[in-house]
Amino acid sequence: MIPLSFAGIGEKNIIRRIGGKDDARRHLNNLGFVEGSEVEIVTEAAGNLIVNVKESRIAISKEMANRIVVEGVLDKKGA
Repeated sequence: MIPLSFAGIGEKNIIRRIGGKDDARRHLNNLGFVEGSEVEIVTEAAGNLIVNVKESRIAISKEMANRIVVEGVLDKKGA
């Protein structure tokens, strides 16, 4: 498991844990970052990450991405 900010662009990951203070966790939860959800980094722009989560594209700072712990997902072919 790694912070989302260390995941590769285009890799599908499952959110395993969200750290930080209650306000930060609640904010991320309201944006769709929920444990067990799939998340994918689309691109990195100006120090922010553009991610797909719950069929929406959202920009978050790397600081916020460091609070999201993810685990990689293998595709259906097993690669």
